[in-house]
Amino acid sequence: MTGPLKDETVLVIGRGGGIARAVVVAARDAGARVVAAGRDRQALADAYAGEPGIGTETVDLTDDASIAALGERLGSVDHVVSTASARARGRLGDLERDAVRRSFDTKVIGPLMLAKHLGPRIAEGGSFTLFSGVAAVKIAAGTLAVAITNGAADVLARSLALEMAPVRVNAISPGVIDTGAWDALGEQGKADYFADIGARNPAGRIGTTDDIANAALFAMTSTFLTGVTLRIDGGEPLT
Repeated sequence: MTGPLKDETVLVIGRGGGIARAVVVAARDAGARVVAAGRDRQALADAYAGEPGIGTETVDLTDDASIAALGERLGSVDHVVSTASARARGRLGDLERDAVRRSFDTKVIGPLMLAKHLGPRIAEGGSFTLFSGVAAVKIAAGTLAVAITNGAADVLARSLALEMAPVRVNAISPGVIDTGAWDALGEQGKADYFADIGARNPAGRIGTTDDIANAALFAMTSTFLTGVTLRIDGGEPLT
């Protein structure tokens, strides 16, 4: 398959749906050999069954030995994308230490250790992309732990851009995206929430997983881009 990632290997950490799946498929369609990795390899294998050019692997971002072992199995890669998250939602009085720790461990410390163990395996001209989120720049009650986790991810991207140079490191900060993460609101609740956010966003809509996948492709292929957080949020922080 031809494309800007032809013959390159892309590792995507995350689940088999939502943003992670969109990035996996977009990278494959851009010509890459893609490895989708997560805690549940069988679930990933089922999610990508019948999809050519996509392999699966096991990794737990909260376990350094698991990350190091993944690196040993893969050998070298060209691009690494970590979409993993463990959100700790709620107001201050409702937050629990373990939930906040999981949030940081998955979205900040995990990618940091991923960079430590896989950074030396990233080929010349390669990249490392991690995920932040709009809560870091649009502060709201009830998203305290999410906001500080995403803010730390933004700083991590800039710091790694220096530590890992010439490997390029960037972050993607999505706004509200229809990924299934809002299904707990119920069909009507989700529809009302999306309608409200979409009406207030300067872009006039909420985001799609394809919006984020396109940003990930840009981060992987733009060879003069590093230390940047790409805010793919429809202008939500302006409202």
